[in-house]
Amino acid sequence: MDNSRVVSTGPAEGTPFGYIYEGNTESLDHRYTVPAVLEVLAKSDLGKRVFDAGCGNGVAANLISQKGYEVTGVDPAPTGIENANKQYPHLHLEIGSVYESLASRYGQFPYVVSLEVIEHLFYPRQMAKTLFDLTEPGGYTIISTPYHGYLKNLAIALAGKFDFHVKPLWDCGHIKFFSINTLTELLRETGYVEVKFLRLGRIPCLAKSMLAVARKNAPVSP
Repeated sequence: MDNSRVVSTGPAEGTPFGYIYEGNTESLDHRYTVPAVLEVLAKSDLGKRVFDAGCGNGVAANLISQKGYEVTGVDPAPTGIENANKQYPHLHLEIGSVYESLASRYGQFPYVVSLEVIEHLFYPRQMAKTLFDLTEPGGYTIISTPYHGYLKNLAIALAGKFDFHVKPLWDCGHIKFFSINTLTELLRETGYVEVKFLRLGRIPCLAKSMLAVARKNAPVSP
């Protein structure tokens, strides 16, 4: 991301990655992920409460709040939360991790959002469970992550851009590379009953990211 540098915290600290945020600059992916999230939210009528899991420096959370939503969120990076609280004191952002039981700490929300986070994690199933527990019955979990598909991967290989794309020297960078099929499988096995996708940035087959919109089943009335 262009608004931070990255250091490794190591497994002893118990956090999935350790960004050091140097400000509240909007990152490039916000330009196509946040408008897509707002479009999804606008099409639903489940209230105005949103949880942002992996909120970073609060830029995306603030953009969502500008549309009238009350945003709560967590991030494991202390500098991200410090910058967010200074710049956006109206938001409810605290240090926390998707490896914690966030539902027991914050309750449930009609909308749970996590943008460009899951690709950094060793344990995506734990993250999916945490987000599922945070989501109200009948609510939506919205996850963005870089898109990978056959044509895009072929184009990257033919262009000789593999090293640039995966960035193996990026400390604590991307370690999971999801396709629509694998992310659907993860969300389905977690318990979501409906999973839809939007492809964001560029033409669909070469999309930069994909946005998964997963619905949690509402309880059946007796």
